[in-house]
Amino acid sequence: MAQPDYVPIVPSDRIRPSNRLEIPGSWSQDRPAEIVSLRQPEGGSFGAPGSDLGFGLKLAHRVAERAVLSEGEHLDDVVSGCFGCGTRRSSFFHRAPVIYDMEWAFTLWGFMEGAPEELTAFRRPLFVGAAEDYYRQRDIVGRVRDEAIRLSPSEVKANLAKWRDWLGDETA
Repeated sequence: MAQPDYVPIVPSDRIRPSNRLEIPGSWSQDRPAEIVSLRQPEGGSFGAPGSDLGFGLKLAHRVAERAVLSEGEHLDDVVSGCFGCGTRRSSFFHRAPVIYDMEWAFTLWGFMEGAPEELTAFRRPLFVGAAEDYYRQRDIVGRVRDEAIRLSPSEVKANLAKWRDWLGDETA
């Protein structure tokens, strides 16, 4: 409460003036790589941003427990590649990842039971070292076509013979 002027006080008890901040000058977004639009940038190597992707990694590890690996494949590489595909699918639908996204990715790349031998041979060189190589992960995710993203895990499993149409196999 303010002290009235007619009350005698010692100078040390007087209210000190508060520090005033300067009025800020003009500001503009002019730094390099500044995002000035309301949309996330799109293009090669930008990925597909989404919400709660850390939980998606937990789901990918859970599905990986049932994965069938061929000789020379490592679980970390498989999880890295399929995690990217599953989170791309979840961000395609503008939501956080769910277990079906990861099951879809593992089924699409043939890491579940009943995968064709041609798919296994096709995926093997793509996934080698994917856990340590971001660009290899982006290549795996970039091969999945949009028409495959719209499919459910059960549709992918039932029609896995069409994997060349979904994964961009150049030899098809």
